[in-house]
Amino acid sequence: MFLGRGRPTVSYLVVAGGGGSGSFYAGNGGGAGGLLTGSAITLNAGTTYTVTIGGGGAGGASGGYNSGVTGNSSSISSLPSTNGGGGGVAGGGTGISGGSGGGAWPGSTPGTGTSGQGYSGAIGSTDGLTYTNGGAGGGSGGAGIAANSDATGSRGGTGTASTITGSSVYYAGGGSGGVQAGTAQAGGLGGGGAGVTSGNGNNGSANTGGGAGGGQGVSASGGSGGSGVVILSSNIAAASTTGSPTITTSGGYVIYTFTGSGSITF
Repeated sequence: MFLGRGRPTVSYLVVAGGGGSGSFYAGNGGGAGGLLTGSAITLNAGTTYTVTIGGGGAGGASGGYNSGVTGNSSSISSLPSTNGGGGGVAGGGTGISGGSGGGAWPGSTPGTGTSGQGYSGAIGSTDGLTYTNGGAGGGSGGAGIAANSDATGSRGGTGTASTITGSSVYYAGGGSGGVQAGTAQAGGLGGGGAGVTSGNGNNGSANTGGGAGGGQGVSASGGSGGSGVVILSSNIAAASTTGSPTITTSGGYVIYTFTGSGSITF
């Protein structure tokens, strides 16, 4: 099925770690990790290529106004994806820019995404008197969706569907904002953390690059972003790997899914 050693042609999906969400009242959601994908990079036989998997950013610590921490980059060869932006500080903080941008407090500026890798975050909402809802992080497939006054919280931007493993799976969804009034929203499709009406923020899903959802409450901490992933689909089998990737086959291609850092040699 796999002929000779040859020079491999490789399809790739490289997703960075998602951003953490902010802490304290109505935390702002984290942006998704940057996503790069393509159908044809040519690697040299006999050359070892390092694969780096970025971890998700930590959520803002409880007990004060703390922003979410930006995630970490993932890469293979010369293809680095940009880390997801953290959710901004409650009470007026802007979102942090990254692969996709983190959410922002009402009246502030969401974080921006990186061209070709992700989209901007969204702002929250306030009734001007009592209630405030946090902003949402952007996703690799769309910007965050702003909160709607007291009716609904903000929603993380949608991720991107990939068929590199042989079936369609979404990656790099943004985290939704925490909610003081109204309905909390699910995270962006692709591992984004859901917003909550009480308690700590939800983490982004592991190995999707999803941004974290915002928490809500004076003692609430932010959620952590989801770790990244690197998936390679090759027309020939690799000579060796490190880092214990999961190896499967589909349609005559060998698929290497790295959920931890390692290397690959064809």
